[in-house]
Amino acid sequence: MKFVILDRDGVINYDSAEFIKNPDEWQPLPGSLEAIALLNQAGYRVVVATNQSGIGRGLFDMSALNAMHQKMHKLLSQSGGRVDAVFFCPHTAKDACNCRKPETGMFEQIADRFGIRLTGVPGIGDSLRDLEAIHAMGGQPILVLTGKGEKTKADGNLPEGTLIFDNLQQAAEYLAKLPEDE
Repeated sequence: MKFVILDRDGVINYDSAEFIKNPDEWQPLPGSLEAIALLNQAGYRVVVATNQSGIGRGLFDMSALNAMHQKMHKLLSQSGGRVDAVFFCPHTAKDACNCRKPETGMFEQIADRFGIRLTGVPGIGDSLRDLEAIHAMGGQPILVLTGKGEKTKADGNLPEGTLIFDNLQQAAEYLAKLPEDE
C-alpha cells in the first residue's frame, strides 16, 4: 500500500493569518478534493498531519476542529475521495512538544498507527516545517505553491530533493503516474 501525508491549511484548504477557526471558514482550494480522489484511485492511502495551534491559543476548541474535519470528509466523499486519518498537534510553539512540525512526533505516530516506515513516503506541504518533518523521517518532501508555498520557495533552504508543484492537483498527477515500486 502506498501512503502520502498532506498538510491541511494551504494545501487542501485556504489558509488564513487569522487561523481557520470554524467549518464556515474551512474552504477547499480549487482542485484539492479531486486531487485527493486521484491519489486514492492511484492506490494511495492519504493521511493528514496538521499543526493546529489555534486550539492551544484558545481561538477554537476540539468541537470546532472536529466540525471542520467532518466538513472536509463530507466534501471529499462527494468528490470520490477519502482521508484515512487526520493527525494534529494542538500545541503552540511555546509548548515545546515533539508533535508540532518541524518536530517528527506526528509522523512517528502515523508510522506506528499504520505499521509502516516513512522512508520514501511523500509529504506534501506549503511551509518549510512541513518539508523538514517528512525529510527528517526519510520521506520525500513536496512543496506546493499554494498557501505559504510561494514564500517558502522564495525563502530557500528547502530540504535536499524537495519537489515543487503549483498545487496539490499537480503533485497528485505526478504521484499517480509513478511506478508501483517507487
